[in-house]
Amino acid sequence: MDRADGEAVEAAAHASALRLMAGLLSQRLEADHSDYAGSAVPCACGQEARYRGRVAKTFTLSVGPVTFDRAYYHCAACKKGFCPRDRALQMEGTQLSPAVQRMTGLAAAQQSFAATSELLYELAGLRVPTKQVERAARALGHAIAEDEQTVVEPEPRTAPTVYVGLDGTGVPMRKDQLAGRPGRQPDGSAKTREVKLVVGWTAESRNPKGRPQRDAGSVRYSAAIESAASRDTDPEVSPFGRRVRREVARRSYAEAPRRVVLGDGAAWIWRLAAEELPGALQIVDLWHAKEHLWEVGRALGLEEGARKAWAHARCDELEQGRLAAVLQVLDREGGTCAEATQCADYIRRNRERMQYATFRAQGLCVGSGVVEAGCKTVVGARLKRAGMRWTTAGANAILALRACVLSNRYEDYWERRSRPAPVPPGRPC
Repeated sequence: MDRADGEAVEAAAHASALRLMAGLLSQRLEADHSDYAGSAVPCACGQEARYRGRVAKTFTLSVGPVTFDRAYYHCAACKKGFCPRDRALQMEGTQLSPAVQRMTGLAAAQQSFAATSELLYELAGLRVPTKQVERAARALGHAIAEDEQTVVEPEPRTAPTVYVGLDGTGVPMRKDQLAGRPGRQPDGSAKTREVKLVVGWTAESRNPKGRPQRDAGSVRYSAAIESAASRDTDPEVSPFGRRVRREVARRSYAEAPRRVVLGDGAAWIWRLAAEELPGALQIVDLWHAKEHLWEVGRALGLEEGARKAWAHARCDELEQGRLAAVLQVLDREGGTCAEATQCADYIRRNRERMQYATFRAQGLCVGSGVVEAGCKTVVGARLKRAGMRWTTAGANAILALRACVLSNRYEDYWERRSRPAPVPPGRPC
C-alpha cells in the first residue's frame, strides 16, 4: 500500500468513526425527552405558549449531521414558536452547533464564504453550504458587534506609552446602499462607503536602527461603517467617537503615563482626537507628510534628478525639525505652484504635530504604519476582493468578526458567550 492509499484508508476510517458517533448522539438525543416542560410555558410576550408536539430537525455538529426531535411550543398571542432544547444547546435560530459556528466564524473572518465552505469540508468533513456559511458568519458578526458595544473589559496595561491610530478606507458597496450619496465618480456618484478604523498598540520594542516598533501581540482593532461627524449641539458623540471611547477604555488609555494619537492630515481625525483623547500627544504620520512634499516636487516640473534632490532635501529638513526652512521654500514656490501653497498650509495647520526630531528624541513612533496596515489587513484583505459588493449591515458584521479575530479577542468572546446566563423562559426564536 502506497502513501496515498494509506491516507485514503485513514480518511475513510475517520469518516466512518464520525458517522458512528453522530448516529449514537442522534439516538441519545432522540430518546431524551427532558426538554418537555409541561403543557404550557411562559412566552416572552407575557402570554403562555402551548406544547404542540415534537419536531425533528437536522443540526450540523462537529461530528457531522445529527437529527433529533425537540419539544415545540407555540404562542397564539404573538404567533411565535420555540424549542427549549435549541436554546439549551445554544443552537436557537441556527442549524450549526456552537463548535461549528466557532469554526465557521474563524474561517469566514479570513476567507470568502465560498472558500470557508470548502475549508470546513476539507479540514473537518463538514458540508456547510456557502449561503449557510454566509448567514452564520453574519449572525456571529452581528452578535460580536453587539458584544463590542456592551462589554468593555479593561486589559492590563503593559507599557508606559499607549498609541491610538485613526484612519478611514473605502469599501465597495451594492448600488442600493449608495442611493443619493455623493462620490468621486465622473458623474458625482459613489461606489464605496468609508470604514472608520481605530487601532491601539504599544511600541517598547526597538528595530536594528534603535527606532520604536510595535510590540508583538499588542495591536487591537475596531472598525465599522459609521459616522465620525458631530456638532457641538449634538446630545451624544458620534457613533465612531463612541467606538474610540470604548477602545481606549479597553486599553486603559487614560491611565497610561504617555498617550499618543497618530493619523494623517484629515481634519476629522484631529477633531475627534481633541474630543475623545484629551491630553494625548498628536502626531501626523511622517510618511504622509513626506508624500505631500514629493507631490510638490512632481508638480514643479523638474527633471527627475532635480526633482528627487528637491524632495529629499525637503524631507530631510522635515525630519530634522527645520520646518521654517521647509515653509520658506514652499512659500517661494507658491507663486507659480498651487501644490506648494497647499502643502505649506497643510504644514502650518499641523506644525505642532510635526515636531519629528523632538518626538524621536523622546523615543516615540512618528509613523502610522500600524494604522495603514490595519486598513489593509482588517478591511482590504477581506472586504475589497474582486467582485465583492457589500450592504452596510453585511460589511459591519464581517468587520466586527474580523477585528475580533485579528485582535486576539475571539476566545474571550466565546468564553463570555458560554457563561451561564439567565434567559427568560419562552423567548421566541
